[in-house]
Amino acid sequence: MEHKPGYLETQSDQLSRPALKILLASSEVAPFAKTGGLADVCAALPVALEALGHEVTVVMPAFRSALQCDRQVRKTDLQLSIPIKSQTLHAQVLCSSLPDSNVTLLLVDYPPYFDRQDLYRDERQDFPDNCERFTFFSRAVLQILSQLPGSIDILHCNDWQTGLIPAFLKLELNSESRFQSLASLFTIHNLAYQGLFSQHDMPVTGLDWQFFNWRQMEYYGKLNLLKTGIVFADGLNTVSPTYALEIQTPELGCGLDGLLRERGQVLQGILNGIDQRVWNPKTDPHLFCNYDSGNWEDGKAQGKAALQKAVGLPRAPRTLMIGIIGRLTTQKGWDMLTPVIERWARTREVQWVILGTGDPHFQRKLEDLGRNYPQKVAVRLEFSEASAHQIEAGSDLFLMPSHYEPCGLNQLYSLRYGTVPLVRQTGGLADTVVDATAETLATERANGFSFRAATTAALEETLDRASEIYQRQPDTWRQLVETGMAQDWSWERSASAYERLYKNLLSKQRHDSRIPT
Repeated sequence: MEHKPGYLETQSDQLSRPALKILLASSEVAPFAKTGGLADVCAALPVALEALGHEVTVVMPAFRSALQCDRQVRKTDLQLSIPIKSQTLHAQVLCSSLPDSNVTLLLVDYPPYFDRQDLYRDERQDFPDNCERFTFFSRAVLQILSQLPGSIDILHCNDWQTGLIPAFLKLELNSESRFQSLASLFTIHNLAYQGLFSQHDMPVTGLDWQFFNWRQMEYYGKLNLLKTGIVFADGLNTVSPTYALEIQTPELGCGLDGLLRERGQVLQGILNGIDQRVWNPKTDPHLFCNYDSGNWEDGKAQGKAALQKAVGLPRAPRTLMIGIIGRLTTQKGWDMLTPVIERWARTREVQWVILGTGDPHFQRKLEDLGRNYPQKVAVRLEFSEASAHQIEAGSDLFLMPSHYEPCGLNQLYSLRYGTVPLVRQTGGLADTVVDATAETLATERANGFSFRAATTAALEETLDRASEIYQRQPDTWRQLVETGMAQDWSWERSASAYERLYKNLLSKQRHDSRIPT
């Protein structure tokens, strides 16, 4: 197999063996394939774990986008034979590495499943063979694991696309010696996406029908791959502590809250980090003006003026500029937001800069607002990496009034860039943004604004409070900015939490071979 020395094997001349050997499986890894935050997590976490001394290998499908990425991809001598229904499909394994690291990335190359324009769907619907595609990928991960030299300590699975892997481990491979000392972790990045398929897809998995029951793989008559991962994994986690609690409630449990409460003792939340090499206002190549915590007032002032010019808004140094970036969906709070933007565009001297795409209803509403109030509302119905960085740097306030948010990254980018976040208290937003109250300001813990009720009134009341402080209490605003910029939201912090979780899993779950019933 062609790869750099030390990528996959432990060499005899190494001074010390990494503390853990970890195989991380994901359908998305940036910059090879990405539809959301899953890709960012599965790109950054392995690199941070490697920096802690662990040996990490990442496995993903060889999607068309991955093969067209500007990273070098080469062949290996690993060959796979995967049973799917009544046939055996043959695939090869390709190899690359994650940027700025020695982390090996292995890509499962089977063009009939993965050489498509998009990852999961065409313009109209999900691909009808998604169950086959990710059953194939899950079995491929385990075949790769069986062919790697040495033993793997942790198999880290992510979201429904890998939900079958813990089941295959428990139900098919538990008697094999090399798998008996392996612990599996299943990370839920967003419980709303569950991998639901017809019960007629059960034979595709190759597992016996006896496991299609309400305790294991069945969900209201359908096959549920996320539930399968939750049931069979040794350990579970989500991407923030508050989200780990919220998904155990009927309100945000998406129908799986009972199961998650049942598995609550092995479920915890670990906040995602941010890649501080990419999100660093001091070195960010996208910014109009670079700055750090020592000169942020000048840097942000110049960035704000340049942003106003770039999006066609009047230059107004003391006008509150509010940035919003992301999907235009109800989940992100746009049902609350659009009435506020419209009212404030009529009555307040505030500027809005909005970047994103999504629900056509919200897109049309924002287009109307941009046309009707061109001096106050700038709308870009697209996604641009450069624009996202410029909005984070140039805005004074950043809004995330989500109905639910497993972790959220933009509020962390905002804190890093000296842009005060205003969020709804849910998921990772509740774990990272400390509301500006008399008490939290006195103890210098406040770094933003937050509200609890998912209503337009609560959002507007909090926005009023933020606007008042920005306009009339510049010293307080300065304190909020500097508190946020001083905080550590790095992947190093998050990777240390995963390291502790891995070791705890190995000590408690390693020898537990019982099949969940």
